[in-house]
Amino acid sequence: MSASPERQGGCQCGAVRYRLFRAPVALYACHCLHCQKQSSSAFGLSMWVERDGVQFTGAEPRIYRTSGESGREKHCAFCGECGTRLYHAGGGVRAHVNTMLSMKAGTLDDTSVVVPTSHLWTKRAQPWLVPVLNSAVCYETEPDSEDSLRRQWRDAGGGW
Repeated sequence: MSASPERQGGCQCGAVRYRLFRAPVALYACHCLHCQKQSSSAFGLSMWVERDGVQFTGAEPRIYRTSGESGREKHCAFCGECGTRLYHAGGGVRAHVNTMLSMKAGTLDDTSVVVPTSHLWTKRAQPWLVPVLNSAVCYETEPDSEDSLRRQWRDAGGGW
């Protein structure tokens, strides 16, 4: 199923906005320490979207480079005004760093469609999440390839 033009999102202050032209190819919860810190929560929610399937408007996101818990370099985009993380590229199992973005799913205007199909880096998960994780598809770190995450998302009906 493809995303309708109504699938929009942006940062907290509204300086950076985006519109999705296609549905994500995967949506997951990541429990790595970097995502916990970045989200100020127990995990981060990420959705993989094709770069050419998203259009940004407004202010240009700022970029900083870091390494993910996997040790791979990732480029992180955020609003220069309010600091909201918008996406990152690289850092994990994604072989297509130049064609895919890992959008922060909580930046969608309508987050009711955000249902992760798997959990990554569960070895870093907070202990109080164990009941939730016991009934979910989990990876102690990352899956061996991006194909399994895509397949889980597709088999779940794409979440939209």
